[in-house]
Amino acid sequence: MGESNTSAVDDLLLKEFFAEVSEVERDNEVIRILSCFKLNPFEFMKLSFDSSPEDVKKQYRKLSLMVHPDKCKHPQAKEAFGALAKAQQQLLDQQERDYILSQVTAAKEELRAKRKKQLKKDTASKLKLLVDEGKSEQQYEQSEEFQQELKLKVRELLTEQEWRRRKMAMRISEEEGRLKKDEEEQKEMWKRKREHAEQWEGTREQRVSSWRDFMKSGKKSKKGELRPPKLKTEDPNKSYVQRPVKRS
Repeated sequence: MGESNTSAVDDLLLKEFFAEVSEVERDNEVIRILSCFKLNPFEFMKLSFDSSPEDVKKQYRKLSLMVHPDKCKHPQAKEAFGALAKAQQQLLDQQERDYILSQVTAAKEELRAKRKKQLKKDTASKLKLLVDEGKSEQQYEQSEEFQQELKLKVRELLTEQEWRRRKMAMRISEEEGRLKKDEEEQKEMWKRKREHAEQWEGTREQRVSSWRDFMKSGKKSKKGELRPPKLKTEDPNKSYVQRPVKRS
């Protein structure tokens, strides 16, 4: 019962909010969405990195109504609406969400290491850090300055990962293309061999017939053919040439 009342109140507040939203504000929201960094769905949703799935759903409902093509006259409202839908889908997908948050964690580690190196050079800041026992660091990470640095660092890491992914996809595509070409060449080779074998088999009867004709007429001299002279022998019964005998 309490949840239904809360939902009804939220609906009422949304209606009141959108009744006050001007066309200019809707257009500005479309422009903002389309100018967001494409690889970070948190930016599309205007949410911090620690936002929960429920926060994502609530924010999507609010922003999508602002840029809905039926309510917003901006020519690119449909494109912005689609970008928001994709961002929500990514953030509600556990695998996609974990991947993005892993890049956020890596970005934080890099920024912390960088700040630690800077503080080593500043003795006063180092002493203050020891006295506060990390409280100043927590305050710093909640500051607007750190959040902006984090946002830019996350962009950098996501860009690097996307570039690596595309390079890997390109290599895989090239390798698949090479394998496909080799496969086609093998098929063509076997096709030629098969055609040659079929042609050879097709002329078998002709070859056999030609061989038989040759065997029948092979010993008969052709008309007008010159034949070598026969060698004379002393013994006409002998089929070989007798060498002359030397007489002493």
